[in-house]
Amino acid sequence: MATLIAASSLRTCLGDGAGTFAALLDGRSGVGPLRHPLTGQLNVTAGYQIDEPAPDVALRAGTWLRECVDEALTRAAVDPARSRVVALVGTGLRELAAVEELAFSGTATNPSRLHFGPAVRDAAPGLAEVVTIANACSAGGHALALAQDLIETGEADAVVVGAADTMTASMLAMIGKVTPEPTTQVRPFDRDRIGVLLGEGAAALVLVGEDWTGPAVGRLLATGLSCDAVHETAPDVDGIGRAMHDAWSRAGRDPDEVNLVVAHGTGTALNDPTECVALQRCLPRPAAPLVTAVKGAIGHLSGVAALANLDVALRCLASGTVPPVVGLANPLPEGDGLAFVRDARAHRDVTLAQVNAFGFGGVNAVTLVEAP
Repeated sequence: MATLIAASSLRTCLGDGAGTFAALLDGRSGVGPLRHPLTGQLNVTAGYQIDEPAPDVALRAGTWLRECVDEALTRAAVDPARSRVVALVGTGLRELAAVEELAFSGTATNPSRLHFGPAVRDAAPGLAEVVTIANACSAGGHALALAQDLIETGEADAVVVGAADTMTASMLAMIGKVTPEPTTQVRPFDRDRIGVLLGEGAAALVLVGEDWTGPAVGRLLATGLSCDAVHETAPDVDGIGRAMHDAWSRAGRDPDEVNLVVAHGTGTALNDPTECVALQRCLPRPAAPLVTAVKGAIGHLSGVAALANLDVALRCLASGTVPPVVGLANPLPEGDGLAFVRDARAHRDVTLAQVNAFGFGGVNAVTLVEAP
């Protein structure tokens, strides 16, 4: 059994979903000078920021999420007032920037808006329920898994799966502490990578059952999950492998059917070699699927990472083109034998795409998707 994706919407520093994909195919990056009042104190000088101003800077993530939810529901032609529609929103930080603004300036935000229920209901007042899932950098993937359960058990007619995150002083301070010199660009799977940089944005998908007669952009087969708790931040090869095998088992697919991997690819010392080793171990033919990653172009979107990767995977399925890994010039040794897309877009008839998302604490989500 599978679930259809009726629509997908994305916002990144490179624009909407279509604009982001076009920039990815051209190998363009959205990195730029960091615009933050504490830049000089953070050892972080660059970031992947959305230039468009929001009405309320402290609630920017919710503003983008509201736009994505409205766009996705409109494209899917789903009316929450006429169907049982639930919303699940994944996030790493919620609206932490608003809490920081209170600490810095004393400006308070209504506490109800520190999660995303009000923002989503602004776009779709008729929703039956809105639940925010704060589950680190794989939050969007975990929301996908729960949403598919709701569809397949008949608990909802449609589920809006959203995600949103923006930069915060605390997260910027954290990434600045773990690199000896400021990172200028995320370089996934490059042996000369320095570290990660934050991006910001939002995404929303609409999931429906297989009997759906409206438009569809993809077929969500399964999301495999694992929770390692091996280390606070370091990824674990075995845990990532369990998530991959869980996805293939739930979908009833063989790993050698995968012909595209949209990798997590954070450009960090630990994630990239660990992800490479997991792919080498788990895929019977590691060189068979193309491997791409998007954080070199749009930064690390925290809880949005899984849904951003999924939006890109859907566009690869539809177009038969796969974007290169922006920032990858000299692949790390652990990646030997993997078919990284480098320098230019690749043309491939993608039939089954795997989307990786891994979070602190070993909360891993691996999603399989195919064309509708």
